[in-house]
Amino acid sequence: MNKSRKVGKYEVGRVVGEGTFAKVKFARNCETGEGVTMKILAKSSILKHRMVDQIKREISIMKIVRHPNIVRLHEVLAGRAKIFIILEFVTGGELFDKIVHQGKLPENESRKYFQQLVDAVAHCHSKGVYHRDLKPENLLLDAYGNLKVSDFGLSALPLQGDGLLRTTCGTPNYVAPEVLGDQGYDGAAADIWSCGVILYVLMAGYLPFDETNLYTLYSKITAAEFSCPYWFSPEANKLIHKILDPNPKTRIRIDVIRNDPWFKKKYAPVKYREDEEVSLDDVRAVFEDIEDQYIPERSEIKDGGPLLMNAFEMITLSQGLNLSALFDRRQDYVNRQTRFVSRKPAQVIISNVEAVAESMSLKVHTRNYKTRLEGISANRMGQFAVVLEVYEVGPSLFMVDVRKAAGDTLEYHKFYKNFCAKLKDIIWNPKEGKDSSNLLRTRAC
Repeated sequence: MNKSRKVGKYEVGRVVGEGTFAKVKFARNCETGEGVTMKILAKSSILKHRMVDQIKREISIMKIVRHPNIVRLHEVLAGRAKIFIILEFVTGGELFDKIVHQGKLPENESRKYFQQLVDAVAHCHSKGVYHRDLKPENLLLDAYGNLKVSDFGLSALPLQGDGLLRTTCGTPNYVAPEVLGDQGYDGAAADIWSCGVILYVLMAGYLPFDETNLYTLYSKITAAEFSCPYWFSPEANKLIHKILDPNPKTRIRIDVIRNDPWFKKKYAPVKYREDEEVSLDDVRAVFEDIEDQYIPERSEIKDGGPLLMNAFEMITLSQGLNLSALFDRRQDYVNRQTRFVSRKPAQVIISNVEAVAESMSLKVHTRNYKTRLEGISANRMGQFAVVLEVYEVGPSLFMVDVRKAAGDTLEYHKFYKNFCAKLKDIIWNPKEGKDSSNLLRTRAC
C-alpha cells in the first residue's frame, strides 16, 4: 500500500527513527521546499504513560534554547490523535558513528567538536536548562561537519529552593559521580562532567570509565579512577583532569574552560542572535486545547507494493545528485540509517528477511512491507529490536531501510553486519551488476 501523506504544509516521507513513544519521519515543507524532521507522538500513548508534562517540557526547552549548535525546533502541530514536532533536518548523522568508524579523532578535530559542545551547553545553562544526558549518540553533525546537540528528553528547567536537581538520570558511563548519590546535584556541574567524558572519548576512541559490572563502574566514576593515553597532549590531559574532578564544588566551570589555553586554540565562537524572541504559544495550545489546533491529515492511497520514495527524498538521501553515496558505504558512514538495495521482488526480500531473522531466533512481525525483529539483548539487560522497511526507488529496484528500535548501538552494529552477511544472495552491488554482500551505509565496526 503506497501513501503520499501531508500534515498541514508538510509532505511526510520515510521513517528515519523510532522510539518508545515517538516515530521520526523525514518531511518537506511544501511552501519553502526545506527538508525537516517530523517527530510524531500518539496522544493516547502519552496520556497512558503519563508523559504529558515531560513531553511538554522537552518541547518548551527546545524552543527556548535556540543556538546554531543545537537542533532547532521549528514548530509544534496537533492532530486529533497525534502531536507533530517539526525539527531541523540534520544530515550528517551521529558523532557516535564517526567515532565507531574512525576510532580516536585527531586532537584538533576533537577540540573543534568540544568547543562547539561547550558553546551549546553554555547557552543552555544561560537559559537555566540542564541537558543531563550528554553523550556522542545525542550529538549530531550537519552537512558541514558542525555539531548539533539533540535529545532534550531528560533536560531540567530551573528549580525553586536550593536549585539542586534530584533525579538520577543519564547514561551510566557519562554520568557525574554526584548524580549517583541522593543529596541533590548542580545540573551545570553535572553537564560539564559529561562534556569531559565526551572529550576523552573523542581523543581516545574509548571510554574513561567502562566496566560491565555497574557497582565497579560507579566506584571508578566516584573515585574518578582513570588515566589518559600517552597520545594526549599535556595541555589536554590537564584540562580533562580538571573537568573529571569528582568534587562538583572544585570542578572547573564553563567560563574557566573557555579561557583555557588549550580550548582557545583556533576557537571561533559562532555568531547568532541572542535576543531572538521565542513564543511558547503553540506549545500551550497543543497541550491545553488540542482540538482547536487540529491540522488535517490527508492520505493518497494506492494499492499494491511497498512505499515509493519520491525524487526529493532520493536527492536528500543521496547527498545531492550524486547517487554513488547510495551504493558506497565509505562515503556516508556517519549517517544514522543503515540500508541496502536489492533487485529481487519486494515479497522475496521480505521472505528472506523473515527467514534469516527466524534463524537468528528473533521474533518477526511483518505488515505492509515493514518488518520488526525483536529479541533479548546480548547482555540480557533488556530488549533488542530492529525495524526494516522496503521502498521502491526505481523499476525493479528496492531499498531496504534498517534502523535500531531498541537496544545498544554497538550491539546493533554487530547484528547488522551479521544479518547482511546472511542476506548476501539478495543484496545488489551495482558495480558488479549482480547481487553481492557489499552493503550500503554499513555502521558495523
